[in-house]
Amino acid sequence: MASKEERFKVIVNEGNVLTGSGQKTIIVDRETGVNYLWIKSGYAGGLTPLLGPDGKPIISVI
Repeated sequence: MASKEERFKVIVNEGNVLTGSGQKTIIVDRETGVNYLWIKSGYAGGLTPLLGPDGKPIISVI
């Protein structure tokens, strides 16, 4: 059986979940191209789309 390519791709991963600034990850949805920012620090985390200066989502072609 052929392996299907994953829908989401991590393009940036920096920081450490144990430090005060937490771990920052940028994820791209390969179907829509929308970039998301995931931040995790300790037991908390959050996900949001990355927006450009015009307020529209940042789109990448991968």
